[in-house]
Amino acid sequence: MKAILFLLILVCSFIYGYSQQTTTDALLLEYYQNQRFAEAADYLKSANPEPVTDIKILSSLAYTSQMAGRLPEAEGYYLRIYNTDTTNTGVLFHLGNISARRGDNLKALGYFKKILQKDSINFSVYKQMAALSRNMGDISGAIIYLQKANRINVAEPDVAYDLTNFYLTLKLFNKADTVASEALHSDTANMLLMFGKAQTIYHLKKYPETAIICKKLIRAGDQTSMVVNMLGTCYYNLKSYRDCINTFKLMEESNTASETSCYFTAMSYKALHNQDMAVVYFDKAIKEAVSPNVNSYYSEMADTYESMHQLKQAINAYQKSLLYGVLPLIYYQLANLYDIDLKKRVLAIRYFKKYIASKPPHEQRTYLNYSKKRVNELSR
Repeated sequence: MKAILFLLILVCSFIYGYSQQTTTDALLLEYYQNQRFAEAADYLKSANPEPVTDIKILSSLAYTSQMAGRLPEAEGYYLRIYNTDTTNTGVLFHLGNISARRGDNLKALGYFKKILQKDSINFSVYKQMAALSRNMGDISGAIIYLQKANRINVAEPDVAYDLTNFYLTLKLFNKADTVASEALHSDTANMLLMFGKAQTIYHLKKYPETAIICKKLIRAGDQTSMVVNMLGTCYYNLKSYRDCINTFKLMEESNTASETSCYFTAMSYKALHNQDMAVVYFDKAIKEAVSPNVNSYYSEMADTYESMHQLKQAINAYQKSLLYGVLPLIYYQLANLYDIDLKKRVLAIRYFKKYIASKPPHEQRTYLNYSKKRVNELSR
């Protein structure tokens, strides 16, 4: 009788425990499916009071804490797992990612380097280390890690694109072309890789091939200034002047015209013997090349010279300021210089009149009234 009673108790305990586990698993699954990771973490904590030594429970606590954004807690759980099993590279990967998310790039690199001691051909680790090195300003380190990742998987587009860009910056155009081309073999429609390829062969002056790729990019919706600039410049170098003009019109239509686009448009019109339009676009190129703030810079320089009583230099700077755009107040300042400091009545009248004719803003009405008064006085 006692044996039967014991057996019943054991069975009931098993059923109760199994029922509890099933309920726990179902609730956690619901939290995970609805991405309620903070609630999942709190539930796991309440169901498993410290000290927790079970690796599976620690793993669940670490994962839910990490997904809930509780990074210090997640790091603590992962470290407890790692301390019991220092061969666990998965835990090291999580620790590295957590450190990276917390901005501790050096600490993250340390964790990833430990992974490489056990797995020297881990593509994901090299990719992560490249990004961390770049964040730390270690460009040579970033390139080395990208090279290693690229050797493991030449087809991976993100690594190939980043390495291509580094090679472009270093003017290693043939190497950039090789990396982009190898990756494109596996993904011929990858827009980023096509863009990288276009840049490399453009610098290698392979204009027909560059034009083909740029047209594909534009047809696919990439009308960024760099793509349009490359295509337009290719057309110019290929002596397809009408195509060059039409291509750069895309930039005018989107209000992104540049010094380069205006210059090559002007040169194309010149090659087509349309001199009037060439002059129009050379003028636009000049305006695009010069900062709109240059006149203000010269004005400030002139004011500085004036404060040093270097009047000749001040006048030269004011005159240069007017070449880059008329600010009414410059006329007023020149007029005062000629009137008060240099006693040159004719020039003072000329610049006071220019100031009056420039229709200065209302807030300068005091200067305007004074200018009118001085013109009358100096004209007597």
